[in-house]
This record gives sequence, structure tokens and C-alpha cells, in this order.
Amino acid sequence: MNTIPISQEPKTAHTLIRTQSYINGEWVNAASGAVFEVTNPATGEVVATVTDLDRDDVRRAIDAAYDAWPAFRDRTAKERAVLLRKWFNLILEHKEELARLMTMECGKVLTESRGEVEYGASFIEWFAEEARRTYGDVIPANTRDKRIVVTRQSIGVVATITPWNFPLAMITRKVGPALAAGCPVIVKPPTETPLTALALAVLAEKAGFPPGVFNVVTTAHNVEAGLELCENSKVRKLSFTGSTATGKLLMKQCASNLKKISLELGGNAPFIVFDDADVDAAVKGAMASKFRNSGQTCVCVNRLYVHERVYDEFVEKLTKAVTTLRVGNGLDGDAQIGPLINEKGVDKVKRHLADALEKGARVAVGGHELGGLFFQPTILTDATAEMIIAQDEVFGPVAPVFRFSDEQEVIELANATPYGLASYFYSKDINRCWRVAEALDYGMVGINDGMISTEVAPFGGIKESGIGREGSKYGMDYFTEIKYMCFGGIN
Repeated sequence: MNTIPISQEPKTAHTLIRTQSYINGEWVNAASGAVFEVTNPATGEVVATVTDLDRDDVRRAIDAAYDAWPAFRDRTAKERAVLLRKWFNLILEHKEELARLMTMECGKVLTESRGEVEYGASFIEWFAEEARRTYGDVIPANTRDKRIVVTRQSIGVVATITPWNFPLAMITRKVGPALAAGCPVIVKPPTETPLTALALAVLAEKAGFPPGVFNVVTTAHNVEAGLELCENSKVRKLSFTGSTATGKLLMKQCASNLKKISLELGGNAPFIVFDDADVDAAVKGAMASKFRNSGQTCVCVNRLYVHERVYDEFVEKLTKAVTTLRVGNGLDGDAQIGPLINEKGVDKVKRHLADALEKGARVAVGGHELGGLFFQPTILTDATAEMIIAQDEVFGPVAPVFRFSDEQEVIELANATPYGLASYFYSKDINRCWRVAEALDYGMVGINDGMISTEVAPFGGIKESGIGREGSKYGMDYFTEIKYMCFGGIN
């Protein structure tokens, strides 16, 4: 495993950096003048000092969005689609700047950041097209003198609370359908990665979105800001991506006014390799899914279950692949694994690793800190269900490998978790593929594929992994209300 030198003077994305919040078409400071620092996790250097809004400031953003709602919802779907398309083009035109900015504040390697810009932009393109396909229905009436029509209308002001691990795509996946449906949005990015959100606001402004339609509120007052977004009745919909614990809290807070919610929460993804699998393909899929963004994604493989007949072969090939990974500053072109986001992330990885080793696991490769927030990609063998890592999402570059002997056993092991976001398995048997895919208790199943995210498919989980779906034609459903109109007295 290679560690590459950390650059001391990384190139920056100057033209898109903003440090003020964006409210009602204006760049504004906090009324209090408060600010917070954004640091580069690879170097510890301060990237920028950003305005720190309080609850009253957030309320001003809500009021601006609410005032902008009537005019924006009354625009034709085609007009909204044109705005989204302009925004999409601008995002791609600034791909390199956005990618570098993203890498500076969240640490992911530059190749992945470039991929995220394209992935995030794809949602804007998709929903620009879906804006004109928000169809209703004409329902056969129950009597001859009536006509029944069903339409879909904008749900209203939408608040989004987004995570640091995908600073761009988690915004566009939410605001794309909201804007397409005629909903003004308020984006509250995390304190770790507000700069990418503000850069998107720069481009949204250039695209021509009216004042109040796209707002970004930066704040370190997460509890106060969250309460305002949940309890303010002018916000009709909240969309959140993050931990299950925080999602449950937001759900309780939204209950005060029965606000509609979408929650994309934690996962504990199993990755199953059956004895009839293409082992080389399975290794490739595991590498792509496990170590993307240093293991810091909600759909990352967390538990690898490998049939005893191919266990040794799989571990050997996976270990060999992991030893080639290069760890370093994401802005260095050769880096494949960047830093973890903060000390809390490093401590969690160390805690999971120590518990697994205490309970009998062995390190096949890795297992050490590399200084700062960097941690070696690690493979653990002889993992068991008693280990913390079997039940808790590690959110880091540690892959535990479990043995299993039969199909029903591994399905039960895979489903033995309160989470149900993503799952993966490899098999050449088409009958098994159908059986296992239907038996896995997850919202998404990758069959002989470790990379399942795309704008054309519904992203989301079941059980304690969330409520609702993002992306695809189904993504529009969560930003519209169904209205039934009954026309009587028709001759």
C-alpha cells in the first residue's frame, strides 16, 4: 500500500468561492456577524471562513422562499425546465472548479469529485426533462353527470439538509425535482462542506432563477436551524440525508405541523459472494463499492459474506487489489484514497477495528493510521456476527469478510439489521439471482454490480434506512400534492 506526499499549496477554485449565505437573490452575512471555519481534512488548513447564520436568519430565508412560491409555481413546466437546463450546462462548464473545491473541503480524491459533479448534474438534467411529465389523470366517474380529474401541484417551500460526503450530488438530487415541481428551496449544507453548496448558488444565480427560489443558509447552529426548518409552517416539505438518529429527531420535530418528509438514512450494506460467482468480478465490485470516498458513503459495503468454497480465493485477490491503493491528498493526481472527514471518523474506525481484533478477527492488509486523518485501507478476515462492525456502519476504509455455507443462512445474516438501504450479491445462477434479490430486505439490490447509483433509478431504503425515493420518475412524487377535482352537473 502506497502513501503519496501531501501537497502544501493545492490549486484552488477561486471563481466559485463564496463565504456569505445566499438568500432571496442576495449574498448576506449573519445579522450577528458570526462566522465559522472550513478546513481541508487532508492538510488541516483553513480553506475559508463562512458566515454563521442563527435561527432568525434562517427564518428570513424561509420567508423569502415562501414569498417566491406563488410566482414560481405558476411558471409553466417548460419555463422551469429551461432554467434547470441552463443550470445543468453551467455545472458541467465549471466541472473542474467544482471538483477541486469539493476535494478541498471534504477530502475525496479528485477523480471521484469529478465523477460526482457529473453524477450530481445528471439529476438536474433528468428533472429538467421530468418537469413537463408531471401528469395527472382523468378517472371514469361514478355517475353520468360528473367528471373526475386528478392533478399534481407544487407541494410548497422545500427545506433540504444535506451531508458532507456528497456535497454536490445530495443537493441536486433533492432540489432538482423540487424546482421542477415549482417548489422554492432552502439548502442547509453541513459545516464541513458549505462551499460547494454556495458555488451551486453562484451558478443558479447565473442560470436566472428568480430571487427566493434557490437559497443556501450556512450555519453552525445546527439544532436551532433544524428546529426552524421543521417547525416553521411555511416550509411544507423537509428532505434530509444523514444518520438514522438525526432522521428520527427531525421526524419528531416535523410532527408539530405534519410536514411531509423524505429521509435517506444510515445503511449496513451486505455484499454476498456465492460459490458460483465470478470471483474476479466480485473483487472488482467490492473494491468499487467499499473504498469509494474512503468508505464514507451510505451505500458502501459494510459486511462481506463469502461462501466457504471461494473464501480463500476471494480474500487473496481482494487483499492483492487493496495493496495497490494509493493514499494521499485528494488533489494529488495519483491519490485513490483520501482522508477521513474528521477525528470523530478516525476514532470510529479505530474502535471498530479494535473490537474486531479483540473478538478474533485478523488483519489481512492495512490496519494502521497514517497520520492526520488518513487511515490505511484494511481487510479483516474471520469476522463474526458478535463484532460491532457487523451491526454498526463503520464509515471508513475497513472491510470485514465473513464466511457462510448456504443460501438461507446468508440471507438471514444479511437481513439481521434494522437497516435496509443497499445490498449486493454475486452469482451466475439466474434462479438464485431472482430468489436472493427478492429475499433481501433492502430498498436497493446490486446483482453482479457494485455501483448502482444513477439518476434514472429510485434511490432509497426501507426499515430504519429512510422514507421516500430520490431520482427517477418516482422522485417527483415527493414534491407534489395530488388534487382531486369533481365536476358535477354535466349534461
